[in-house]
Amino acid sequence: MTFNDPIDRRGTRSSKWDKMEALFGVSAVDGLAMWTADSDYPTAPCVIEALRQAADLGVFGYSWEYPEYLAAVKWWMRNRHGWDVDTDWILTSQGLGNAIALCLDVWSKPGDGAVIFTPVYHEFAAKIKKTGREVVECPLVREGDTYALDLDDAQSRLSGTEKLLIWCSPQNPSGRIWTGDELRAVAGFAARNGLILISDEIHHDLIMPGNSFVPMDIASPGTRANAVYLTAASKTFNIAGQRTGNMIIPDADLRAAMRKRLSTLDYAPSALGVRMIEAAYSPEGADWVDGQIRHLDGNRRLFDDAIASIPGLWSMPLQATYLAWVDFSGAGMDDPEIEKRLRVDARIATSPGVGFGTGGRQFQRFNLATQRYRVEEACNRLREAFSDLQ
Repeated sequence: MTFNDPIDRRGTRSSKWDKMEALFGVSAVDGLAMWTADSDYPTAPCVIEALRQAADLGVFGYSWEYPEYLAAVKWWMRNRHGWDVDTDWILTSQGLGNAIALCLDVWSKPGDGAVIFTPVYHEFAAKIKKTGREVVECPLVREGDTYALDLDDAQSRLSGTEKLLIWCSPQNPSGRIWTGDELRAVAGFAARNGLILISDEIHHDLIMPGNSFVPMDIASPGTRANAVYLTAASKTFNIAGQRTGNMIIPDADLRAAMRKRLSTLDYAPSALGVRMIEAAYSPEGADWVDGQIRHLDGNRRLFDDAIASIPGLWSMPLQATYLAWVDFSGAGMDDPEIEKRLRVDARIATSPGVGFGTGGRQFQRFNLATQRYRVEEACNRLREAFSDLQ
């Protein structure tokens, strides 16, 4: 199959499609699901073949060692990102949402603060609140068509109760790629304030042409003593339902603390998830990702052109991820009116910007990881729903 072949995910227990009506009032019968960050096309053929072989064997018993998985992660990071990762550094989690919750559990206690730079992936704040910690928002600064850091302002917001800084690179929802200098500044900020830096790099494979991504550990290897790097194949290969992620922890003491917690919880990775990622992190998987990026770049260009044609709307230039961050503030509407036009008039379910924290009002996040015809349909519906602005 290609990235544009039709596929119907309705009725398949897809949260993206089957929860759309309950959450947003948009029926899956004629609505477009552009909210949850997973893709609508099948994963790489090499991953499907690995599952087929497992199904042919027909035995799904206990599994305890997975050196091939660790070697695959090491190969991928070296070949795709120029990052030399020791296999001893790699611990697994049940996805990166689980990894963030584990980090909060291991390195903070209820009532402690956790720093985030907003607007940012809404699950950061949700996890902090669920674990009884305090969200400390440090707003990013809007500079032209991008976001910038204001670490002096961030410093002024700290009370001394903070224990972690949860960082997003590439940035979700804006698709911003941070420079090496910016990454070093953030790592230094965390170190000066005694914060464990949790760098969520889940979108690091989805880099638009003409851009390049720098892992935090390459940018700032001198701050490994207080750093944890989170990666996963889930967004890259659309296998988030397998709930398998990596916590890459170079520091022996930090790693020992996390390993102890995993042992206490009797955690072990999914044997099928491990097998799928072994297949994904391969030359065949790399070729498939390159093709996906070309597809996403085409979708991005089509969508941005449509947004630019509607007065008052603006889409932040997408450097990475498949998530478009659209500013509706120039349309002169409040959030309820924007969402009414999207959900009722255009019949599109998007992620409301207010959920991403300070700086998110009058923004909406659109997921472009779908077939081209669906992006074209979304563009047509948006032009119609906001036709009075033209």
